[in-house]
Amino acid sequence: MDCEEKKTLSELSHKASQIFSNFMTRVTKFEELVAIGSRLLVGFHHELDSLRRPPLYKMSKVVEGIIEANQSERMKAYVDAGCKHVHVAVQNMSKLLAYQQGLRDHLGKVKALLDELECLMEGVVDVVSAVNKIISQFDLLVHEADCFEKQGEAETSRLQCQKISDYAVMMRIIYSMFKLDCSMQEKIILSLKENSPPDELESYCLMWDLRPFVNEGIMHQAWRFIP
Repeated sequence: MDCEEKKTLSELSHKASQIFSNFMTRVTKFEELVAIGSRLLVGFHHELDSLRRPPLYKMSKVVEGIIEANQSERMKAYVDAGCKHVHVAVQNMSKLLAYQQGLRDHLGKVKALLDELECLMEGVVDVVSAVNKIISQFDLLVHEADCFEKQGEAETSRLQCQKISDYAVMMRIIYSMFKLDCSMQEKIILSLKENSPPDELESYCLMWDLRPFVNEGIMHQAWRFIP
């Protein structure tokens, strides 16, 4: 392998390393967005619970006695309103809509970030293709020359190529996991309604935090790739 080819291979290796670092930087941003989305989802759950909180249990003798003993205009207005503060209900509804819009905005950010991850993944695949081409040409020369020194050089180059390939494989795995995670988030967000059952919302929050499609072991392994 001549000096020019070695230089090219070294530059491609550095480029692959930079692409992978940029990819993992965006992975961090993705994780941050997931945490923000979780808080928005929990907020939606809380406001919806507050909005549909049941009124006073008038069948209770204690509650009935309190109401009978307090016949003020304020108490009468409260009872006539279904034992709810109208202004509080309005605030709950306003916050509910804000959380819902926040989650939709969140989904747009996650999808945009996923597109960036895909572009970086395609970038490192192009690098792998260029490296493989150089290695293949060099292997052919080594085979024809049958030189021991060249064979050792070829092995070193193949190890360098393998490292770049590992970047590409890891990026593809992470992208696939995050794509499934994003799809799950989208299904949850689009299914949120004012009449969503409490148990369903609780399950949504659990799944969001559990992230069943993301393998933590693989994520830890990916971070060890960073030089």
